[in-house]
Amino acid sequence: MTTRRMLSPKPLAALGSFSLASLLVAALMTSGAAAAAEFTARIGHLESDQQSRHVHLQKVAELVAEQSGGAVEFQIFPQGQLGGQREMTESVQLGTLEATVSPAAFLGGFNAAVSILDIPFLLPADETAAQSLRDGPFGQALLASFDAKGVKAISLWPNGRKNFTSNKPLDSIDAFNGQKFRVMDSRILIEQFDALNASAIALPFGELYTSLQTGVVDGQENPLDTIQRMKFHEVQEYLVLSNHGAMEDVVLFNPGWWQSIGADNQAIITDAFHSVIPELSAHKTKAVTAALEIISRSDIDIRELSEEERASMRELVFDKARDAYLERAGEEGATLMTTYDEAYEAL
Repeated sequence: MTTRRMLSPKPLAALGSFSLASLLVAALMTSGAAAAAEFTARIGHLESDQQSRHVHLQKVAELVAEQSGGAVEFQIFPQGQLGGQREMTESVQLGTLEATVSPAAFLGGFNAAVSILDIPFLLPADETAAQSLRDGPFGQALLASFDAKGVKAISLWPNGRKNFTSNKPLDSIDAFNGQKFRVMDSRILIEQFDALNASAIALPFGELYTSLQTGVVDGQENPLDTIQRMKFHEVQEYLVLSNHGAMEDVVLFNPGWWQSIGADNQAIITDAFHSVIPELSAHKTKAVTAALEIISRSDIDIRELSEEERASMRELVFDKARDAYLERAGEEGATLMTTYDEAYEAL
């Protein structure tokens, strides 16, 4: 917004022809600066303006504006202002919205291949190794799987890891036996709990707090900041820091808009999204640490999986979840799974 300053109490004519000309030039320059953006992208997402996704979308917008010389402008719309995630994804596909940053878990019905990210323990615990997978052949193949769906995927953004909570003890892997856990409607996640001899019940997220409180389900899985923000720890007695499930975001652009901006601007945008990932991860870690501190003040029992337990649980659940994924994703999923296996083994 341009702030106007009172230059003189004198009539404008009294300022003289030179001053008048200077004012006209300044006004034209201000008008030109406001209209400098040649390409504008509206980017919609679901998180609040305080959360990691939005904070770093703003940073990307600043980088893109600076590095494109003002030719590209991003306008960021948080908290579902432009609709639910399905609406935004379809709008990007149709070209009525330029871009969205979506949780991968919301895209399985749109692109079955991306459901590979639902497989537990898919990404290694070490974040540097996990980023190597995102940046390497596996991540690039996953992004390319969106091309045939009418959208352009340009980046994977980390958005935390899931942990288990329950009203029944979780002091060993065997303790999952017979417990009931809420899951998103995903066959892969259902198989994850089946491998642990637990039951999985698909429930809407909005019903989860009450379902935990009334015993419809014993437990659930979510990132720590979600657990704290939704106050699930107030109606749960046990928390296991398992970090078993990756919560990834996918950055999607409309292909027509993407092609219209040219290769130089495409590179600027892609680099900007990638360059903020370390800062994004640090911001998310800080939020998770703060959430755990708040959760720790409650009466909930907290323990962390040992490395041996993580390895044992991965061995137990990974194959069943992978088989469920391959059954759904078909040949494309099998190819992507092979790419993942090769990349994971190379870490």
